[in-house]
Amino acid sequence: MDLRLPRLRRPRPRRALAAAAAVVVLAGAGTWTAVASDDAPEVRRADRVMATGDGVRIDTSFFTAGPEGRRPAVLLGHGFGGSKEDVRAQAEDLARDGYAVLTWSARGFGRSTGKIGLNDPEGEVADVSRLVDWLAARPEVRLDKDGDPRVGMAGNSYGGAIALLGAGYDDRVDAVAPAITYFDLAEALFPDGVFKKLWAGAFVTSGGGCARFEPELCAMYERVAESGVPDAQARKLLEARSPTAVADRIDVPTLLMQGQTDSLFPLGQADAAARAIRANGAPVKVDWLAGGHDGGDPETDRLHERVRAWFDRYLKGDESADTGPAFRVTRTGGVDSTDGQAQLRGASADAYPGLRSGTRTVELTGREQRFANPAGANPPAVSALPGIGGSGGLSQLSSLGIGVSLDFPGQHARFESAPVTRDLRVTGSPTVTVRVKSTSDDAVLFAKVYDVGPDGRQQVLPSQLVTPVRVEGARAGKDVELTLPAVDHEVRKGHRLRLVLASTDLAYASPAAPATYTVSLRSGLTVPTAPGVTTAAAPLPAWVVWLPVAGAVTALALLLTGRRRTAAPAPDPDLADVPLQITGLSKRYARSADRYAVRDLSFRVEKGQVLGLLGPNGAGKTTTLRMLMGLIKPDDGEIRVFGHAVRPGAPVLSRVGAFVEGAGFLPHLSGRENLELYWAATGRPPEDARLDEALEIAGLGDALARAVRTYSQGMRQRLAIAQAMLGLPDLLILDEPTNGLDPPQIREMREVMIRYAAAGRTVIVSSHLLAEVEQSCTHLVVMDRGRLVQAGPVNDIIGSGDTLLVGTVTPVEEPLAEKVAALPGVESAVRTDEGLLVRLGADGAAPRLIAELVRLEVPVTSVGPHRRLEDAFLTLIGGSA
Repeated sequence: MDLRLPRLRRPRPRRALAAAAAVVVLAGAGTWTAVASDDAPEVRRADRVMATGDGVRIDTSFFTAGPEGRRPAVLLGHGFGGSKEDVRAQAEDLARDGYAVLTWSARGFGRSTGKIGLNDPEGEVADVSRLVDWLAARPEVRLDKDGDPRVGMAGNSYGGAIALLGAGYDDRVDAVAPAITYFDLAEALFPDGVFKKLWAGAFVTSGGGCARFEPELCAMYERVAESGVPDAQARKLLEARSPTAVADRIDVPTLLMQGQTDSLFPLGQADAAARAIRANGAPVKVDWLAGGHDGGDPETDRLHERVRAWFDRYLKGDESADTGPAFRVTRTGGVDSTDGQAQLRGASADAYPGLRSGTRTVELTGREQRFANPAGANPPAVSALPGIGGSGGLSQLSSLGIGVSLDFPGQHARFESAPVTRDLRVTGSPTVTVRVKSTSDDAVLFAKVYDVGPDGRQQVLPSQLVTPVRVEGARAGKDVELTLPAVDHEVRKGHRLRLVLASTDLAYASPAAPATYTVSLRSGLTVPTAPGVTTAAAPLPAWVVWLPVAGAVTALALLLTGRRRTAAPAPDPDLADVPLQITGLSKRYARSADRYAVRDLSFRVEKGQVLGLLGPNGAGKTTTLRMLMGLIKPDDGEIRVFGHAVRPGAPVLSRVGAFVEGAGFLPHLSGRENLELYWAATGRPPEDARLDEALEIAGLGDALARAVRTYSQGMRQRLAIAQAMLGLPDLLILDEPTNGLDPPQIREMREVMIRYAAAGRTVIVSSHLLAEVEQSCTHLVVMDRGRLVQAGPVNDIIGSGDTLLVGTVTPVEEPLAEKVAALPGVESAVRTDEGLLVRLGADGAAPRLIAELVRLEVPVTSVGPHRRLEDAFLTLIGGSA
């Protein structure tokens, strides 16, 4: 029986049921295992290999939890180059939430056989319908009718595309939630007829080489890679494997989650999908997350919670499930180049604004300009590089204020605006019309808009994105409207916008023949502002409740109400707006007259700072925090919070919140119920808790409605932080908040701290994770043996960071290291286990180094500052850690 799914017809239920009989399950009933997690229901997992009937075997895993009975099903797809194991954690979480979850390795990946078809309708898409057939026969799965299971699909990237394709080709799919994926693969890899050569090469490499793909795909890639020009046949081949081919058939509730830091599948891909699916009458919501294929924060937990709520609403039929706003965007600027403050918060709208909402025109100036397309398109300009956008890569360098975009003189034109007179939020795709002439028949240009600082030298390319455009018939001159990349970026007052049109870009193929381009302006820059998108402000509270130390509600209530208070010094009006000033603080060890836990400690903390308290074991950090919280009395010196002296039970402690060693929660109650119960125990009015605002900052989302026993360690930690934030205290103290968390959870905790301080509040965090402190804190206090070693801004303490660690796929041989060391602007290049340690000279620059590394074919995987805080810390404490 031929089980291949026809391209232009959805299977009818009866035909699909018949097809199910031809799906052979190998190895009997499969292998069952149980997965335990805290007090959550035990997850049962069954591994099976399914034969599709065309010689291909698909490796699958089936997850269920809780009591027997029928439940909705979810198909989870994985990203390109991965396997079913990549989505195991999400599958287990969904199983605990009452779903039957099926994961599988796509053809050519993991333990599945077959050639990679890039979601071929007759290959990978047909496999999806076979998996749905299998689900329809399972006693654990709820049926809408015979042969038709209640099923949703989700996945990232490659797995997101198969979710959309599954909904388009099989009408039994009831809801989808794809993330960072494509709607039109041809447009993603051949934007406006320009070959995205580095990403295409990354696809082939991560797939295991050209021979692992279907022959027609391999031949297409080799043909386009050799010519540098995508032809009509290549575009047609990829379009047939894209959701856009069945755009008129995707009519199920769709949650589109797209990455802002993504030069592979930019925001325009989700916009095209949203417009097409909404035209079919289906509910659509759009979420722009902070990360993407080029790095940034993937916001994994938040997105997983939103996917679960989406399926609760559209698969379980839970009308009370909060599926979130119609449009949400995570606004994150890393470290702002003007004031060093990190920004990370969510903004939303009741309707998806699209990419051209609320436009305003910014006038540009600049004469007609001529520039060259060099022979061989070399040297190329630099924007984004696939594979070095994550942690330690280009995005991290950008957040540290190091410009990573490189445009060579004589190879670009630029036009500039006057300084903007007020802050300008760009949300969507700017447009501009230019006139292009060329000495060749066709011209290829790369358009980008920089945010240029007041000094004219600092410039930021938002999300490292460019727009390639092929201008045909350019010899006679042609007016071209350019649509710039969609971004969400704030241009600060006094900054300028700079439009650059370059003849080359490292990530794309440019004409090899030399040519001269002439470009002039035909319009101003039209900028979308999306006025309907608003960020909920977190106003400073007038007053809040007493210090919430974990597990000590009753004890502290007695402390604040029953203990006899001593006379306190009068408030200092000059310090009324200063969150914390410590002067000459000392504390001796018990029964010792000359041994000090803290000695003569003085420092000051201002509003809006995230202060890291560092020091080796025994440095006096915990003792200092205990004195600050009023739990123990100092022997000498003074602590003032907003001008008031701190004593045990001091009223000013109502403006302080604290997290110490986690919090005890009742496991059978939900997260919200635990917090409400805690607040009720304080005796304060419910409206003073500011519960919703604290929870928004903590980012727990829909998990608040679930029992705490189902929480991961990271979610429990965030709930404890939310408890400390109840009432939104002006000063928040966190002692080792990342203990026991894995790297993604640590990153989420960092975001919580940054969000909390963003509205002018202050955070003090004690942590032993130096890399994390470097990314989350604006200021540092370093202690050793009870004394202050150094205090000040992070950048002042860690230095200029002129040493970069270049991570590589394979060890670098000495001759290649010598070539790097001989580059202009490089003082030295030393081989390490991770790659190369490159020290830049006074005239060295990271962008030029990156371009030269690529030219020398160094197998780069990451570029970042070399353990800068760790080096500074060890230097300050003299190796006593």
